[in-house]
Amino acid sequence: MVNLRPLDDRIVVEVLEAEEKTAGGIFLPDTAKEKPQRGKVVAVGAGHLNKDGKRNAMTLGKGDVVMFGKYAGSDVEVDGKELKILRESEVLLRIEK
Repeated sequence: MVNLRPLDDRIVVEVLEAEEKTAGGIFLPDTAKEKPQRGKVVAVGAGHLNKDGKRNAMTLGKGDVVMFGKYAGSDVEVDGKELKILRESEVLLRIEK
């Protein structure tokens, strides 16, 4: 994969596949799947530059699994992988294991 370096408080997320079946066990065709809202962080920026000229530390790190809004960020494709570029503030939560 290309070495990606997001700027400021942005992160790059590899979008995880949508669920293939419902909680009740029904398999969904591709046309019925919802847009994925989960992903794995693959690159993190240096942090937002504040008024004092110092960078705010990023809360998220490489390898974190996160959930984001359905229409958040920008969709891009790099090396055949579906990626999303988001600001850290657009991430709704980190999934803990």
